[in-house]
Amino acid sequence: MHRRAALVACTLALAALLRAGAARAEPHIGELRLLPYGYCPNGWLEANGALLAISEHEALFTLYGTTFGGDGETSFALPDLRGRVPLARGTGGGLTPRALGDSGGDEEVTLALAQLPAHAHAAGASGESPNATSPAGTLAARKSRTPNYRITLDPPAVTPRAADAAGPAGGGAPAPNLPPYTVLRWCVSLFGIYPQSP
Repeated sequence: MHRRAALVACTLALAALLRAGAARAEPHIGELRLLPYGYCPNGWLEANGALLAISEHEALFTLYGTTFGGDGETSFALPDLRGRVPLARGTGGGLTPRALGDSGGDEEVTLALAQLPAHAHAAGASGESPNATSPAGTLAARKSRTPNYRITLDPPAVTPRAADAAGPAGGGAPAPNLPPYTVLRWCVSLFGIYPQSP
């Protein structure tokens, strides 16, 4: 009998803890959560920059205002976190100040010549004597003891050196500017506890 009473007491205590935890788990209105689902649960909307009617979401509007967009008269916007990394507002030593709702950054960056590190372009060459009459597709060779050119009365057309014989550093193409990532879904709570300002 003693054992049974202890088991019932433990079960009731665990149920009370779970209820208390569930009460604390209720989201704040406007709270953002990163979820691993292909959808946002009921009472949540995707943080995709959508415009919402102020008349339908007054509590959320009092928190967001027009920080993320909207006209402030009839509409306001949710934050748009699609393909974006959230950044904390404020500033720190050596950092640029960031205000709530600011956005920026680039997914790709084309570096200017001044941004490239010092480097050298290797040129291929051979220590062998020349063995071709045309330089196309060959390596530079050491000086030959026999003349490389003959004077002719009807010389062939001269092809100028290709502009890309020693290619430009960087190639002029944009480089990806993304760290390794995993895709999840940002969702905004439309209901819950109204957060009190400290």
